[in-house]
Amino acid sequence: MTTVFSRIIAGELPGRFVWQDPEIVAFLSIAPLRPGHTLVVPRREVDRWTDADGALLTRCFEVAQAVGQGVQRAWNAPRAGLVIAGFEVPHLHIHVAPVWDMSDFDFSKAKQEEDQSALAEAAAKLRTALLELDYEQALDVGPGV
Repeated sequence: MTTVFSRIIAGELPGRFVWQDPEIVAFLSIAPLRPGHTLVVPRREVDRWTDADGALLTRCFEVAQAVGQGVQRAWNAPRAGLVIAGFEVPHLHIHVAPVWDMSDFDFSKAKQEEDQSALAEAAAKLRTALLELDYEQALDVGPGV
């Protein structure tokens, strides 16, 4: 069964992409913990992170680290938070967000962002930070909005 993330990656559903490479994409969460909350997702459908092969998992974390550097820079955050929960969508994804304290990890506070311009602005801000950090994968944002 195709996941909602595979449909976003294929361009069948909208997504605010900030990273694309042959194995991994990253796009903004539609229910952000904070502005800039990004999902790092392998193109290949893998349900649980514990099922991913080492090379894919390593690549996911490399991209998550780059995105983390970008969210810290873009929002002047003291930390970039990283969470692998895996309950929302049965497709491996890593949550990366700018964080200031532990309360920023409270997923019960996440609300669907209705303002599409807020998502567009956050995506542009993060892409700019990634490009400033010399990550050219932020140039080709491909499918989505």
